[in-house]
Amino acid sequence: MAIALPVNSASAQKTSKKRKKVAVVQNHRRKPSRSRSPKAASPITPVAHYTSPRSASALASDLGIFLERTRSGQWGVMITSVSRGDTLFSRNPGLELRPASTMKLFTTGLAFDRFGPEYQFSTDVLRDGPVSSDGTLQGNIILRGDGDPSLSGRFLDGGPNAPMAMLAQRVVAAGIKHVTGDVIGDATAFDNSLVPDGWLTRYLGAGYAARVSGLSLNENIVWVAVSPGSGSHAEVALEPMTTAMTVINKARTVGGRGANLRMSKKSDGTITVTGTIGRQAGTRRYSYVVDDPAMFATGALRAALQAAGVTIKGSTRLAPTPAKAVKVASLPSPTLARMVSAMNRESINHYAELLFRDGARGPQHTMQGTVANGNHAMHQFFARVGADTSTIYNADGSGLSVDDRLTARSMVQLLDYAHNASWGPEFHASLPVAGESGTQRTRMKGSPAQGNLHAKTGTTNDVIALAGYVTATDGEVLAFSFLYNGSDRWNAKSTIDVMGETLASFGRD
Repeated sequence: MAIALPVNSASAQKTSKKRKKVAVVQNHRRKPSRSRSPKAASPITPVAHYTSPRSASALASDLGIFLERTRSGQWGVMITSVSRGDTLFSRNPGLELRPASTMKLFTTGLAFDRFGPEYQFSTDVLRDGPVSSDGTLQGNIILRGDGDPSLSGRFLDGGPNAPMAMLAQRVVAAGIKHVTGDVIGDATAFDNSLVPDGWLTRYLGAGYAARVSGLSLNENIVWVAVSPGSGSHAEVALEPMTTAMTVINKARTVGGRGANLRMSKKSDGTITVTGTIGRQAGTRRYSYVVDDPAMFATGALRAALQAAGVTIKGSTRLAPTPAKAVKVASLPSPTLARMVSAMNRESINHYAELLFRDGARGPQHTMQGTVANGNHAMHQFFARVGADTSTIYNADGSGLSVDDRLTARSMVQLLDYAHNASWGPEFHASLPVAGESGTQRTRMKGSPAQGNLHAKTGTTNDVIALAGYVTATDGEVLAFSFLYNGSDRWNAKSTIDVMGETLASFGRD
């Protein structure tokens, strides 16, 4: 069962001219835990501060010391100068490790290489019959998915209902008022594998693990909005609205500002709302992962058409688009560059999953979007990059799968290639900036890395990773990949940050 998630409505470290030795400050001692012997307590790891090495050998020495701070686990590290072309440091650069969300950089490279930054996907509405003078469509109306990850209110005014409302308005503008047949959804851009291999069961009720489909809407999340009603009953609505899900409303409106609401969702998608909401409580929203994205989106088009005054006689179902179908309306996506920027800055798994499969299809839609085809396309891309493709495996496009593998060397090879590619500026611009934006907004603040280092983060229960670029004090651009797999994640994360800060302070005399 999916899990409902309530949402409320409502100084840089100074350095001397001489290279500093690694400075440490002891953590505040923790309250000792109960154990048979005080010796059983875990050792306290010192806090490290960045250094300002003035040569490649000094840099390598300092980074090697930093890497000893973790008490367990495995590291894969590589740092190269994009400007000079030499390797400044490496530690297990060919070790295959889980990348977590740094895998999104591979997906970004594949998508930019295949489509270009200005590419736009198109979600289309088609008909398979004639339209009479009175606006009656003698046949079916088809919603054809194009693997667009952005089909939501994220880039449109009007919230979750905006995409289907816009398509419905365009259908009406095309002269269709009545439909004698069905509303059909076509999700054949991808295969039917909704959950990638290696996604743990505990992930599946969370929004970051939404299902994967060639016809997706609202990032495959539905919001249940509960508001106080004018009478004793509460008002419940789905956002976006859809005819593909049933809501049983047993919630009541009571006095006050509080809410005591309970949600349950059956395997057939039926959502039951019980409990109470106060008249002054405002609207409370709860999210669910959609089990059948294509049907969800198709039902949303039907609901939007009906809200626009279109009558529909037939049912709602899924099927491929007939060869004779005629396009009636289209909704283009934002440019790929805008979508990738959102994906990397906020680490949106849904975008990565669809773009990975889109990379398999290509702009001419020559292949179906599958994981196998995605891996084939990725290996073709990395052959051009010059990387060893045998060290790369994509079980998905986001890095959420525990089956994903790559090396620090292959990541740096990607970064070097991207830096020099025609789409390099867009690749750089998509990355979160240390201390300022996205998933790095709180990291490395007040250090030389703030506003300088831009890189993709990666975090799971046993992975901490960071990969991207930083400009050294002498102006040379460095590409780096820090991959850690293990249980000492807090120390690994702080180690990665201090290494990033040190790279920003590095310069060759």
